[in-house]
Amino acid sequence: MITHFMRPFQNFESANPDLRMKLISRKLPLPLGLGLLVSLAVLWASVIYAPAQVPFAAPTTPMAQRNALNLVVNQVNWFQNATRTASSYAGGGYGLLVQQFQAVREQYNGLKSTLTPQQLASGANQLAELNSGLDIIQEAFTDYQTAVANGQSSITAFANLRQVLSEAMRVWTQEFKQDCRQLRVGW
Repeated sequence: MITHFMRPFQNFESANPDLRMKLISRKLPLPLGLGLLVSLAVLWASVIYAPAQVPFAAPTTPMAQRNALNLVVNQVNWFQNATRTASSYAGGGYGLLVQQFQAVREQYNGLKSTLTPQQLASGANQLAELNSGLDIIQEAFTDYQTAVANGQSSITAFANLRQVLSEAMRVWTQEFKQDCRQLRVGW
């Protein structure tokens, strides 16, 4: 296909074979030189500005804390809804529950990143208990898998899992809200 387009130039090249080499050699240094120049500019910029970059830190303003608090509460509500409706999903909904639980944990970690150093220091024990509570709730997923592996009906085991997750998250949320009030989150 390309030879079809090159036919008009074949006579030109055969008449002056050195001209083709000259054209190629004249065009080659320009792209190489520009590539080298761009590479040096990027390298220089990364060396100069790399130390000046500061990792992003979440704001600790009351507004940011209220937003993060609302995100946790909303995610807990979505998780609670998933525990009620998971059995109606194809595949049983186990993956949905795991995903929603991980989202609760992520939102909670996001809230912690908005707390001031004073709030973190005064509420260290309460925050550690909330973390432990999430770890305990997560063990319910392992218990479900163990029950199914030991021969329990997957339907019964999943119904138990949903009930345990719902109740445990309700208790965790009550404690979470109480701790947030005591730490004056979002005030």
